[in-house]
Amino acid sequence: MKERIITGVIAALVFLPIVFIGGVLFYSVMALLAIIGLRELLRMRGFKLQQVPGIISLFMVLILVIPDGLLDVSYDLNTLKIFGIIIVLYSLLTWTVITKNQFTFQDVSFVLTATLYIGVGFLYFNETRALENGIRTIFFVLFIVWATDSGAYFFGKSIGKRKLWPVISPNKTIEGSLGGLLCAVIVAVVFQMVLPIYSTIILAVVAAVVIGTFGQIGDLVESAFKRHYEVKDSGTLLPGHGGILDRFDSILFVLPILHIVQLLS
Repeated sequence: MKERIITGVIAALVFLPIVFIGGVLFYSVMALLAIIGLRELLRMRGFKLQQVPGIISLFMVLILVIPDGLLDVSYDLNTLKIFGIIIVLYSLLTWTVITKNQFTFQDVSFVLTATLYIGVGFLYFNETRALENGIRTIFFVLFIVWATDSGAYFFGKSIGKRKLWPVISPNKTIEGSLGGLLCAVIVAVVFQMVLPIYSTIILAVVAAVVIGTFGQIGDLVESAFKRHYEVKDSGTLLPGHGGILDRFDSILFVLPILHIVQLLS
C-alpha cells in the first residue's frame, strides 16, 4: 500500500505539470504513453510491438492520437484517420493470408480492437487538452477518477460485503463502487467551488457521476482483458500500480464518453 501511494504521488507530480504546460511536450508524452499501453495490451495475447501486426497497429495508433488542428495538412485529418483504419484493417487481413492463417481472423479482431481502444482513448486526452478550458477539464477528470478509485478502495476494504462483478474482478464490491461515486461527487463540488468548470454545481455533480460510473466500467474492461489472458497486471512500469493501462484504464474510457455526452447535451 505504501509503495502504491508513493508511486501515485510521484506520478502525479510529474504528470500534472505536463498537462499544465501542454503543447508539443504534452502531445509527445501522450504518444509515448499510447505506445507503451499498446505494447502492454498486445503482450497479453503474445504479440510483440516489433512484429508485423504490432508495427501495423503502432502506425495506426500514432495517427489516431494526433489532435485535430495540430498538423497543417491539405486533407481533413479525421478523413485521413478513417483511411488509416481501412488500410490497417486490410493490412491485417492480408497478413492472415501471408502467414497461411497462423495469424488468424481472431487475431485481426484483437489487434484492431486494441488499436482503436488505445488510439481513441489517448486521442481524446489530446482533444480535451486542446479545448479552451482543456486544462481545467483534464484536471477535473483526473481528480474525479482518482477520487473514485481511492473511495472505492477504502470503502470496499472497510465496509465492502457484496461483490460487484466477481467473475471479472473478485475484489470489487458494490459498497466500494458506491463509495467511490460518493467521493467523486464530493471532489466535484469542491472543484466547482474553487475552479468553476460548469455553470452550476448540479451539472458538476452529474458530470462526476458520469465520470465515476464510466471510469469504473473502464477499470472493469481492463480487468476483463487481464482475466481473459490470465495476467495479473498489464505491466511493471509503475511499482504498486502495474502498467500504464492499469493506471489509465478509467481515463481512456471516460474522456471519449464525456465528449459524446457533452455533444448530446
